[in-house]
Amino acid sequence: MEEFLDLKAIGFQEPFVIAGPCSAEAENQLLDVAHDLVNVPYVQMFRAGIWKPRTRPSNFEGVGVPGLAWLKRIKEETGLQIITEIAYPEHIESVLNIGIDAIWLGARTTTSPFAVEEIAQALQGVNIPVFVKNPINPDISLWIGAFERLQRAGVRKLIGIHRGFSTLRKTPFRYDPSWEIVIELKRLFPKLPILCDPSHIAGNAALIPAICQRAFDLEYNGLMIEVHQNPQCAWSDSNQQITPKMLQEMLQNLVFRSANPDIIAQNDLLGWRTMIDHIDTQLLELLQQRLQFIRQVARYKRDNKITVLQLRRWQEVLESRLKKAEELNINVHFVQNVMQIIHEHSLEIHQEEMIFEHIDSSL
Repeated sequence: MEEFLDLKAIGFQEPFVIAGPCSAEAENQLLDVAHDLVNVPYVQMFRAGIWKPRTRPSNFEGVGVPGLAWLKRIKEETGLQIITEIAYPEHIESVLNIGIDAIWLGARTTTSPFAVEEIAQALQGVNIPVFVKNPINPDISLWIGAFERLQRAGVRKLIGIHRGFSTLRKTPFRYDPSWEIVIELKRLFPKLPILCDPSHIAGNAALIPAICQRAFDLEYNGLMIEVHQNPQCAWSDSNQQITPKMLQEMLQNLVFRSANPDIIAQNDLLGWRTMIDHIDTQLLELLQQRLQFIRQVARYKRDNKITVLQLRRWQEVLESRLKKAEELNINVHFVQNVMQIIHEHSLEIHQEEMIFEHIDSSL
């Protein structure tokens, strides 16, 4: 992908907060929320879903085009910029006609390269920011592909929104944060602005402050957050919306840490990081030795017609390592994940040796 513009270059200040209800329900509802948000620090843009892609058609699917006039009035009365989600190319003309300031692509849209391509083609020549939520499934390539399709169509003002991913694992969240995916995206494209959508990640208003703090600790550029005057009565996603007052209190209590420490802190960090680098080198050297022994075991099993998977042995290894982790006060789940990754790679090495045997015998 080409270089990205930072938020300040396209007129936004950091931290950049987009706030508003999940859905536009009525004109007065939107106006009440918007007028309260004007006085909340950092809020620069008002959001509301006009078209709502719902899992089931019996759920509220948005008011449609009439709601755009309500957004226009909010912009005129409050000065807040306005943004809404689009899902089809025909939505674009409708939102441009009312002077929309930005649009976002939802997670379901990002998941479909066909849908993104159609929208990208319809956006040619349109010079507004386009926010792109991560796809529902944890696939960084799909997310990157959406940015690439939009850039290829001439869209230059691109911002990512992290709203969490579907998972089969049991977590306290509605959508698993999978922070490592966003960290990798930031590593690959350090100038790409990233906002966090704590509402969808949480699914529960009580979890939102902790998610927001984690996002800023990871150097996110801002938030897109769902705010409703009376969340309990919201027509969609009532559990994950907060009030304007709650938003203001939360933003006041967040800690915005510096990415550029002072000289003393830099010296302290340098010493610790040097030790970490040294330990990492030792870990990699030990891992190399372990893999060498695994390959020897794999060849022995191959030559002596022993099955690749020795379930009892694997169970003993796992139990002993987890016990040791407890003794060393290391997170057991972390160690279990590490051992499972090593074991999976060990099985791959065994499989390679079996394949080589068949290749050699066929020559």
